[in-house]
Amino acid sequence: MTFGAEATPSLVVDVRDLTVVIASSTAEVVSDVSFAIERGSILGLVGESGSGKTTMALALMNFARRGLKVSKGSVKFGGKDVLGISGRELQSLRGSEISYVAQDPSSALNPALRVRTQIEEVIKAHQTTPDQAQVRDRVEGLLAEVGLDKIPQILDRFPHQISGGQQQRVVLAMAFACKPSLIVLDEPTTGLDVTTQKLVLQTLKELCVSYHCSAVYISHDLAVVATVADHLAVAYAGQIVEFGVTSQVFTAPQHPYTRSLLSAIPSVRKRSRVIGLPGESPRPGSKPEGCYFAARCPSAEPACAANPPETIIIPGKGGRWVRCRRASEDGWSNGGSEERSKHSAVCGARREPSASSFAEGQEALSVMGLSAAYGQHEVIHDVSIDVSSGRCLAVVGESGSGKTTLAMCIAGLHREWTGDLRLNGTSMPHEARQRSRAMLATVQLVFQNPYAALNPRKQVSEIIGQPLRSLRIETDSGLRNLRVAEVMNDCLIPEKLARSYPAELSGGERQRVAIARALVSRPSILICDEITSALDVSVQATVVDLLLRLRESKGLGILFVTHDLALVRSIADSVAVMRDGKVVENGSADSVFGSATDSYTRQLLADTPSVRGA
Repeated sequence: MTFGAEATPSLVVDVRDLTVVIASSTAEVVSDVSFAIERGSILGLVGESGSGKTTMALALMNFARRGLKVSKGSVKFGGKDVLGISGRELQSLRGSEISYVAQDPSSALNPALRVRTQIEEVIKAHQTTPDQAQVRDRVEGLLAEVGLDKIPQILDRFPHQISGGQQQRVVLAMAFACKPSLIVLDEPTTGLDVTTQKLVLQTLKELCVSYHCSAVYISHDLAVVATVADHLAVAYAGQIVEFGVTSQVFTAPQHPYTRSLLSAIPSVRKRSRVIGLPGESPRPGSKPEGCYFAARCPSAEPACAANPPETIIIPGKGGRWVRCRRASEDGWSNGGSEERSKHSAVCGARREPSASSFAEGQEALSVMGLSAAYGQHEVIHDVSIDVSSGRCLAVVGESGSGKTTLAMCIAGLHREWTGDLRLNGTSMPHEARQRSRAMLATVQLVFQNPYAALNPRKQVSEIIGQPLRSLRIETDSGLRNLRVAEVMNDCLIPEKLARSYPAELSGGERQRVAIARALVSRPSILICDEITSALDVSVQATVVDLLLRLRESKGLGILFVTHDLALVRSIADSVAVMRDGKVVENGSADSVFGSATDSYTRQLLADTPSVRGA
């Protein structure tokens, strides 16, 4: 897997000078991308949202999303240029020789068809004379290969009747049904808890080995990529800026952007504070003449902004290369301590939180003996937790453990619960509509999906100011606008976005708008429900650092629901571990991570992927 490799039988795909543009203009979305993938190898493709990862990967199947087109380049697969074929030949190639696994399995599966039917359809579509008995045997064999054969009647279930991890393994079974040579996986474990994620990744690696299949694994989670990928390609602004053997790239990154991504990864091994990379990548049509990363690079020189960087081949095994004019300099290529220190100081390396960050606070929210149900099915059993002012309690556990239901009960969005919920010593009614406006303002919730949480027809300033109007906190429009401007500044939302609509924002910007909307009422308790699960590491670090600053400056109490244990170590003072609706371990973050007493907690920690040394 090398840059500019000559075509050999060992190569499954060879990409040369791939460029994708916006169809209505010449603005480049992906620029001059070249790489090759060896048979049986897994390539990790990483980078921020908008870096072009998915666009590059979809081009391997001669597919471009609406509004885009491939303007030049070649994608050689099996001796043919995939970009030069169409019609039935291309239809036959997709699914049989090259398969695709989407990020969200629930949207990839047909909700009206049973699991058996959907797997059978893939096999029948690519077999000229399918025999029903052979198809049935193949389906059952696939089910065993993805570890679902022990679940009763799973083939007769509909997608909504199985868990997210089971859905993803069904999609993997469909992808491998025709024994492809290459499989493209687009963020396949985003949103899965660490235990389910580990099962899916293990299944993927086993299938790639047994089928001698190559894979392109797209992800924003570098810790996950470190566990599965043989080689790593780092994408930025539509270009690949660094390429090499995964272990080499992680241990000695050559490009400053790669270093900033690694600096933003939280550590499960020690408490550390991560800071995201400031600024944003250039958009198509507004890319600079020189290095695309120069405006954000702490080590940029005038020549970097003036001229595009050449590709520097780095001596050694694995065909390693980097797009950085300073990579040829000894101090940079050898990871000189001076450059490392300078980069860390500007781009946000880990730093230990100050003592004041974790100062003791007064108890603000108390949950005592809470049990919750959906109809006759009880999902939370006798849970008791406390959130104090200026402190963060993380609630962790597998999918289905009751984390989100607990958050919904506290927010008043789920009414089927018993127990006692006290805010500053005062009992709170079960439903939000029964609570006073003061209580609603004091306890605010930030939802997991910022794409669905924001009204697409409202501008940012209107969205953020909505609680002030609905809770009648501020009736004077002038004062309301001042409050909105203040919270936008607190949440690092540029003033120029005030009149933008959600569709014009990035994922990180949308999440900051959602946080600003929750904070505009000046709450004392903020509930965050998996708010970083779909964000890349640099944006995630920015959001987490924002919450830490607000906690320190505003004395905000935070209930942080997540399945990312490494992230918990960076933000939480205390941790409650939930399993099957019960809290099985509750204590300070240091004690839970350092010497967990419950076997389930220890298993979660063992299942959490990490970059070596992090």
